[in-house]
Amino acid sequence: MAENKIFAGPRVRRIRNGLQLTQTAMAEALGISPSYLNLIERNQRPLTVQLLLKLSSVYKVDLDELQGKAGGGLGQLREVFADPLLAGELPGDQELIEVAEAAPNVSGGIVKLYRAYREQASRLKDLADLLAGQGHMAALSDARLPIDEVREAFEARPNHFARIEEAMEAFHAHLSPGDDLAGALKSWLKKEHGLVVRTLPVHAMPNLRRRFDRHSMRLFISERLSPFDQTREIAMEVASIAGHEAIAAELEHFRFSTAEARRIGRFELARYAAHALLMPYAAFHAAAQRAKYDVDVLSARFQVSFEQAANRLTMLQRPRAVGIPFFLMEIDNAGHRLRRAGAQGFPHTRFGGSCPKLNIHAAFAVPGQILVDHVEMPDGSEFLVIARALDGPQAGFQERVRRTALLIGCEAGFAGDTVYGAARMAAVPVGPACRLCERQGCLARAEPPVTRPLGLDEMVTGLSVFDFQ
Repeated sequence: MAENKIFAGPRVRRIRNGLQLTQTAMAEALGISPSYLNLIERNQRPLTVQLLLKLSSVYKVDLDELQGKAGGGLGQLREVFADPLLAGELPGDQELIEVAEAAPNVSGGIVKLYRAYREQASRLKDLADLLAGQGHMAALSDARLPIDEVREAFEARPNHFARIEEAMEAFHAHLSPGDDLAGALKSWLKKEHGLVVRTLPVHAMPNLRRRFDRHSMRLFISERLSPFDQTREIAMEVASIAGHEAIAAELEHFRFSTAEARRIGRFELARYAAHALLMPYAAFHAAAQRAKYDVDVLSARFQVSFEQAANRLTMLQRPRAVGIPFFLMEIDNAGHRLRRAGAQGFPHTRFGGSCPKLNIHAAFAVPGQILVDHVEMPDGSEFLVIARALDGPQAGFQERVRRTALLIGCEAGFAGDTVYGAARMAAVPVGPACRLCERQGCLARAEPPVTRPLGLDEMVTGLSVFDFQ
């Protein structure tokens, strides 16, 4: 029977050192020469099945310990070296495997240092947000992914791009789609550019929403998308062609630092242009005012989804035709932030959006239902917030539906101009984020505030997990 060869030199060395044995003593007990044991420990000779059994019987060593590979340690090291700060440092996993195998304690120390670094970076960011809210700017250098650079740029500025609005409104008027915008867009692509739109079944395109085949001049759309999302994908393609100059002009103002960031920024602007094409500014603004910003009514009138109509509400900032300055946030059910935008920039310093008491988190429990709240911040400012869960692309039989939740909000002073503010309700006390909130006795608190010392007292325990002075 063929022998299985296992290279486990560092593990053998750790066992020997743990038993405080010399190479000569261990080699004698195993019935091999000291030089052969030295080669084994340097991974220049394998551990055969016979040697494994001998180690197990002589030193009561667990065979799994010798045959196993670096598990948790390797996974944690991968997490460390996936950070943008260390991106490109290693060509593959081989060096990580060697570190995890040969020096597990060193590996654990690297992981601890990295997590401490991330914790301090998070605290510094929270403090910078706090200082920014008080009018003090603090520049913090941090390794950022291109997507982070793009998100920060879009969140900090008003979600309104005048050139794109004008270009899409003019194109929509020229197109004259009538009641069949999707059909008109398909016809335009075929007539003007020879591009045919086809919907593909799941088995033909299981992992993509949309794909443009330059060779056959066909635009493939996944059948997993709802009819509204399919139309938006077509509109994005049309907007990228018809509004190319406007999108390029707006993109230049961002001055992104990398080609990847510019590519992501161009995609976001094309998405914006698609919304402007589906819901032309003048018509949508007039309809929003008449409907008192009822998102369901607007989505039905323009044949778009709730999410698309809510997005469009954050874009109404044309001079002499300004709408309510809504802001928007989307998260998944794990709390990860997917998008933030605002008619005047997302109000991060005043609203935050990370409080667990916001109704956006409760929306997952009642899919399809709109939740409305008035919320009050620690400084006394109030906001009207509307939340609703959204279903993602159609899932297969054994797949779990991807569900996100959307929150749109505005300052409470505008509540009376909306259908959602008709009934005045008691304000829910919330905060910008646990680390920046100093509300005492909050049952929802997940972290202590960075601005106050912890008040640990063996004789008194407060309602919050994190008591502070």
